[in-house]
Amino acid sequence: MMVAVFGTMFLTLGLGWLGRRPLALLALLVCLVLYVWLFLFEIYDPQYGFRMPWIQVERAMPVDGGLA
Repeated sequence: MMVAVFGTMFLTLGLGWLGRRPLALLALLVCLVLYVWLFLFEIYDPQYGFRMPWIQVERAMPVDGGLA
């Protein structure tokens, strides 16, 4: 999906370079819509969404059960 986002961004830059401003703005809008859709798709993913496995903030139980 990132290929589609980067592809539309490349298309936007190409159209802007060629002087096709209305088409470049349309391609930019499509790129932003694809980016937001991809972001929401990854956030609401049932496997990794909202979980952020690279951040673990749970406190572990002490080995002795907390009775010191």
